[in-house]
Amino acid sequence: MKILVIPDVHLKPQMFKQATALMHQGIADRAVCLMDIPDDWDKQYNVGLYEETYDEAIRFAKAFPETAWCYGNHDLSYLWHCLESGYSSMASLTVQRKLLDLREAVPEDNPIKYVQRIDNVLFSHGGVLNFFVEEYVPRAKYNDVDAVLETINQLGRIEMWNDASPIWLRPQHSKMRLYKPRKLLQVVGHTPMDAITKEGNLISTDVFSTYRDGKPIGTEEFLLLDTVTWEYCGIKM
Repeated sequence: MKILVIPDVHLKPQMFKQATALMHQGIADRAVCLMDIPDDWDKQYNVGLYEETYDEAIRFAKAFPETAWCYGNHDLSYLWHCLESGYSSMASLTVQRKLLDLREAVPEDNPIKYVQRIDNVLFSHGGVLNFFVEEYVPRAKYNDVDAVLETINQLGRIEMWNDASPIWLRPQHSKMRLYKPRKLLQVVGHTPMDAITKEGNLISTDVFSTYRDGKPIGTEEFLLLDTVTWEYCGIKM
């Protein structure tokens, strides 16, 4: 299956417009969004931009209901009232309301999760660490990937708000072992990159993030991935 991956958004509503145009071209069967929809440099008081960005996300969710959505740490910081860099107290009620609207916009049988699986590819905001699985999943379930993900996706703030969780992990900066690296490919955002990068069984996609002055850090392209062959490329409008 061919997947279009929308990485960290951070108040760039045009990303959903670009992804919509690409999906209408028929280049992918489904989309995956790694979220982090709110917050960006010095945008804390631009509540209208928060609202516009979530409105575009909701519009995309309704147009493409098979899209898989993965919570980011910035999204959850507003639901869990955990202060985060870029957190906007001015926009907090807007984000909470719009995130609930997004939850309602996606189909009941395809809810927003921490980790999504398509074939043998795991999609999450930060990545699934082997240690995290061993810490929170019963040993008897370790080799059952679906059971592992079901357990992780039921965890709450106490377990997830730490650097080893799938919403916070930065595997690019460590040599810690990811979950089942020989069997599973993992696709993540969260860590700004200058280009879509594959290292081992990890593809990093956060190439839309910017420096404080608004200059792009990366190539501003979407990942197009074949979940069967693991062949991939970057694509932009």
